[in-house]
Amino acid sequence: MRVVDLRSDTVTISPREMLETIPGAELGDDVYGEDCTVNELQCLAAERMGKETALLVASGTMGNTVALLAQTRRGDEIILESECHIYHHELGNFASLGGLTPRLVFSKYGAPDPRDVEALIKPSAFLSGGTALVCMENTHNRAGGTVLSPDQMSTVYQVARKHGVRVHLDGARIFNAAVATGLDVKEFTQYTDTMIFCLSKGLGAPIGSLILGDEEFINKARRVRRSMGGGMRKAGIIAAPGIYALEHMVERLREDHENAHHLAQGIREIPGIELDMASVQTNMVAFKTRALGIPHGEFVTALSKLGVKISEVGPNIRLVTHYGINYNDIDYAVNAIHQAADSNRKG
Repeated sequence: MRVVDLRSDTVTISPREMLETIPGAELGDDVYGEDCTVNELQCLAAERMGKETALLVASGTMGNTVALLAQTRRGDEIILESECHIYHHELGNFASLGGLTPRLVFSKYGAPDPRDVEALIKPSAFLSGGTALVCMENTHNRAGGTVLSPDQMSTVYQVARKHGVRVHLDGARIFNAAVATGLDVKEFTQYTDTMIFCLSKGLGAPIGSLILGDEEFINKARRVRRSMGGGMRKAGIIAAPGIYALEHMVERLREDHENAHHLAQGIREIPGIELDMASVQTNMVAFKTRALGIPHGEFVTALSKLGVKISEVGPNIRLVTHYGINYNDIDYAVNAIHQAADSNRKG
């Protein structure tokens, strides 16, 4: 049976040319800072993002956890958008490992109102921890891959700076935001003190994420990474595909966005499907099946039997386009969703 896997861009199979960079990578001990390939990747990433320096880690979750712990103290508060990845999908690391308390700000499409952010900021006091960090996510996963514009990021950033609070960006898919808007990625990253982005999602690398910020922060992050068992030795085998990803896979993201829009256009025509086209901005499509009378979990199972793998993420069913998915795959998926909806429609 044909299988179209739209669960996530994390399932992307790396292109052959990317994998062929691994055998020839120059290797060294990265804990000592002596892996030339890792150093090259970190320099390239820092230049692309307009940051002073960078640090390679195994995953986006590790990157966010390291970044939060490197610039907070136990008992501090952090402001998080209520549907963000850090809060919902990283096993509460900020609390269990960092002793941090979340303050949640609600938003539409993942873009918090700066007035709501400011209302949550508080100074340190004897009986309570003050706000140490404001976190943003771009693109926003659970909102459907939506983009926070530079202006939206700027307003939050300026509020945080006004109160002496640092800003961290979960930029796992920040290149999707840049490609979708036609802007240089630095237009977004200038409005954050620290950030992460992933090599292993739409960019198609087998593994790896980067933490970025100034040298003082990265030195602290390196120590936290070490405490989490994240010190890697011959990590050039991870870095080499990452370099290829930054040099060859960024502009290709436009294809994923076009495929996602094509997918959404097909799904929205299905009676009983609830799909907000305004949320289809990058490589994700989110919809609900309440009007069909079908629980999301059952619909996901029904689609898998037809060869289409999708995910239930938060309040939505989510489909994600990525390298290796083409228009024919999209049409196959749309037809399967039609079939599943028709066969399971209430009444």
